[in-house]
Amino acid sequence: LEDYRAAGGYQALAKALAMAPEAIVNEIKASGLRGRGGGGFSAGMKWGFLAAKTAPEKIVICNADEGDPGAFMDRSLMESAPHQVLEGMLIAAAATGATKLFIYCRAEYPLAIKHLKIAIEQIVASGLNVVYGRTLDIIIKEGAGAFVCGEETALIASLEGRRGTPRFRPPFPTDSGYHNLPTMINNVETFGNVPGIIADGAAAYAAVGTATSKGTKIFALAGDLKYPGLVEVPMGITLAEIVFDIGGAERD
Repeated sequence: LEDYRAAGGYQALAKALAMAPEAIVNEIKASGLRGRGGGGFSAGMKWGFLAAKTAPEKIVICNADEGDPGAFMDRSLMESAPHQVLEGMLIAAAATGATKLFIYCRAEYPLAIKHLKIAIEQIVASGLNVVYGRTLDIIIKEGAGAFVCGEETALIASLEGRRGTPRFRPPFPTDSGYHNLPTMINNVETFGNVPGIIADGAAAYAAVGTATSKGTKIFALAGDLKYPGLVEVPMGITLAEIVFDIGGAERD
């Protein structure tokens, strides 16, 4: 926690708590941030949907069920910067009125889970889980490694203790999700982008990327490459540039 704070950690949360909830949502909308889980839906719009709901409880879920073969973006972010992900979730809770936070992480990521638990303990001990006077519960749910549970309605079913099976939509989770409560799901990388957007402003984030997809994206490079590993690149870069120019794959 001290290291994260020394690097500017939780300054974005403090800035967000000095703003009105709708102002936080508008900042995320203005940034152009899209969900990094694959669907690419506007994060700001999704946050706005949840914020508009009136309910005794509202739920925010971090989808950390990274099941794509060879992918290790979310795992690395949770292992190395768990506070960054959690700060993004706390800002989302402030913006939407959420009362409970879940992290749905596959059990095959024991180090990520260990580091998240330490970070959550530090957050609670420091009182950082109190937003606008609401004390938030932050709960880790370990998934059993079912690929289908990366789909949000299947994830919710698993979180409720049922078989992880997708269901038809509507209703969408922001209307009726976890135990029929309004629920919003973003993935690890999406939440990881949030502190920087709030700290530096939406315009700075939107200055990177393309007209319709803002910011950067992390990719995991694995296989027959000269330079395997993680790369973070601006949205709009081509796969050829990632694989050949950055990864060093042979062009023949």
